[in-house]
Amino acid sequence: MLSLILRAAILYLVAIVAVRLMGKKQISELQPSELVTTIIISGIVTMSLEESNISLMAGILPIILIVCLDIIITGLNLKSHFLRRLTTGTPDVIISNGVLDQNKLRALRYTLDDILETMRQEGIFELAQIQFAIVENTGKISFFPKTDAATIDPQAVIIKDGKLDKAGLAQSGQSRDWLRTLLNEKRLCEKDVFLLMADSAGNYELVERA
Repeated sequence: MLSLILRAAILYLVAIVAVRLMGKKQISELQPSELVTTIIISGIVTMSLEESNISLMAGILPIILIVCLDIIITGLNLKSHFLRRLTTGTPDVIISNGVLDQNKLRALRYTLDDILETMRQEGIFELAQIQFAIVENTGKISFFPKTDAATIDPQAVIIKDGKLDKAGLAQSGQSRDWLRTLLNEKRLCEKDVFLLMADSAGNYELVERA
């Protein structure tokens, strides 16, 4: 019995350290790769506690390996736009100016009930009240409601980590000529830009790469 208690305490501490190394996000905010890592660690701890014939190190080593892989992938995601899109996905606009994109819903496997329930939770009861609704990488839906005075014109991400986002450029309502002119004025190339966001009125926010 004492050995079982000691085993549980050690695995508990190892699991806490592993989760802390992964970051401070809540479960609802985990990216797909982070959620998979958390589930695997949970399974390893459970198996190690239930199977007393498995050595303690046989339970600890896989946890260390999984956390190391997660840290490596996170580091690679910071350097590779393609890998980041592959492992975490990209946000998707499902409602624009009150119009529901049914094809996008089907691609994301969201039902109409899912959307309506989330709208009610946000105190929104009509599609016409919504300027934009975006499904984030975590699966959470962010709503940008219209205001009484004017519709919201949120800035779209045009350049991220030195990479042009064509969908973001189209969403912003700006053209490649506008982008080229702006970069020429700033004497910058796309790869020199860490973040560029703009709206249809031409208002923008530009952060140069450090």
